[in-house]
Amino acid sequence: MINNFELDDQIKSALKEDIALGDITTDSLIDNDAMSKAVFISKDTGIIAGLDVSERVFKILDERVAFKKNVKDGCSVKKGDILAEISGPTLALLKAERTALNFLQHLSGIATKTNEYAKIVKDYDVRIVDTRKTTPGLRRLEKYAVKVGGGHNHRYCLSDGVLIKDNHIVAAGGIRQAIKKVRDNIPHTIKIEIETETMDQVNEALEARADIIMLDNMSLEMMKEAVKLINKRAIIEASGNVNLDTVLKIAETGVDIISVGALTHTVKAFDISMRFVS
Repeated sequence: MINNFELDDQIKSALKEDIALGDITTDSLIDNDAMSKAVFISKDTGIIAGLDVSERVFKILDERVAFKKNVKDGCSVKKGDILAEISGPTLALLKAERTALNFLQHLSGIATKTNEYAKIVKDYDVRIVDTRKTTPGLRRLEKYAVKVGGGHNHRYCLSDGVLIKDNHIVAAGGIRQAIKKVRDNIPHTIKIEIETETMDQVNEALEARADIIMLDNMSLEMMKEAVKLINKRAIIEASGNVNLDTVLKIAETGVDIISVGALTHTVKAFDISMRFVS
């Protein structure tokens, strides 16, 4: 989970976007001293992530709100399950509702999708990892949800690790040149990953002693050939054209890592509702 300072900033930004100058409907209808109780109800089946974030949304609006979690992040839930019980000032409950649910539904959708991938390859020594194809401003939360769902994180940002991609290779004049120049400019503690699209590039990456070799958009047959050629001399990542129908076949090639942009960039929100109760 991200630190509270960063999380609070993100939540306040979301609340500012939604409430702006106030909630004209709620402010016109509800007395300041009104109190209410509500529940979060799952209308879907999958993995929950983001309950602490949702709780913080309510608390930022009004510290008097009580938020009782009936499940924890990472739990599997089904349609009809009561995820949380909320009570406190009615004004805060109504104003926080959509923002709290937006975070919870989005992160639970990511955790659920990730879990689907992780289950498919559970019998193989391979990691399902995310990418940087994230919603601007929500990367840390989205990567948290990937871990909750049973996946792993790739680099968080461009500062975390070296990944030499196709445009870098062109700009540097080739794979050998790119790896040499990077190695001359980074600490010895940082690994070098390079993207390859052909067997010639895989060979060149091996000769240049890349630590991690990405097999980008390769056919299954080419991946198998590359895995055999690399022969554990580098960590192997498969990327491109990965979906729920192809991920098992990719795992069977013997790669170490499968990166899936769809974990974060094309996710269906988990269906959750807030309902007032007497």
